[in-house]
Amino acid sequence: MIKIYHNPRCKKSREGLAAVEKSGKEFEVVRYLENIPSKEELREVINCLGIKPESLVRKNEAIWKEKYRNRMLSDEEVLDAMITYPKLIERPIVINNGTAVIGRPLENIENFIS
Repeated sequence: MIKIYHNPRCKKSREGLAAVEKSGKEFEVVRYLENIPSKEELREVINCLGIKPESLVRKNEAIWKEKYRNRMLSDEEVLDAMITYPKLIERPIVINNGTAVIGRPLENIENFIS
C-alpha cells in the first residue's frame, strides 16, 4: 500500500496527496506534524529514498537556519533535529513497495505511482 507523509498546510503536499488520490490506488496518509515519526521510522523513510538524512531537511526553515546551519552534524544529530522539529522534514514523501520519492516536483509522484 502507498503511504504519503503529508502536511495539509503545504500547497505542494496537498498537490501530492491529490495525485495519490487520483491514482485510484489504496493509500495511507501520515500527518507527520501530528504523528511525529520515530527515529527508526525516519531511518526507514530515508533508506527507501536512498539518501542521507540531511537531504531530507528543509534547509530554508527558520529553525534550521537558527540552530543548525553551518554546523557539522552526524546523521544521528540530523535525525534528532527532524524528530524534535518535524517541520524540517521535506514533504510530501510517497512510499510504495520499499522505495520512495519526495514530491518536489509533483511529477516525481505522478511518475512513481503510475
